[in-house]
Amino acid sequence: MAHLDIPGLLKDTKLGRTAIVSSFGAESVVLLHYVVSVLPDIPVLFLDTGKHFPETLAYRDEVADALGLNLQVATPDSSLLEKEDPYGVLYGRDPNACCTIRKTFPLQDAIAPFDSWISGRKRYQGASRAALPILERDGEKIKINPMASWLESDVRAYFARHDLPRHPLEANGYPSIGCAPCTQPVAAGDDQRAGRWAHMPDKTECGIHLGPDGRFVRSAQDRREGE
Repeated sequence: MAHLDIPGLLKDTKLGRTAIVSSFGAESVVLLHYVVSVLPDIPVLFLDTGKHFPETLAYRDEVADALGLNLQVATPDSSLLEKEDPYGVLYGRDPNACCTIRKTFPLQDAIAPFDSWISGRKRYQGASRAALPILERDGEKIKINPMASWLESDVRAYFARHDLPRHPLEANGYPSIGCAPCTQPVAAGDDQRAGRWAHMPDKTECGIHLGPDGRFVRSAQDRREGE
């Protein structure tokens, strides 16, 4: 693990008002425990897309209760869902559009009052995150990735040291857990995120992360078209 003053960074007043965005996935509790030990009252934003595994929602509640989180749940606009995805199957024909209305737009609204936000992304999670910086510009916001340089062994050690609960789907081969229709188990040795949108090889992110140019990064194809 890199020896950086991450607690000092998180407390830096230059970041303004800060929130954590958490998916309550396989490794999320490590970030949450780490950050709330420094900033106990920090808002924790969860995007309830309406497509999460039931296990994720139960795990969210367990972790929020155990850590005493200041949990704030954001949901998609019901009128937009009724118009664009009335039968709840948009993920099947246009996953990017589904992510936009169920994740990107709700996140934009949820982080609007904040100057910066904290993500749990790490470099070892896959090729698309290999060069992830600890601090980055995210449109008009600053995004902090305090665990960017952590190794997988660091995460395992943190789980053990603090006796943190594991996501119940992790034991079933889900190292990266998103919405149920677009997440599947991963074979041993594969990229951690290989089970996300496995039917769309070009898609690597859900679209909540902005590139340096302020555009949402949704897929490899989107990136190529923007070059």
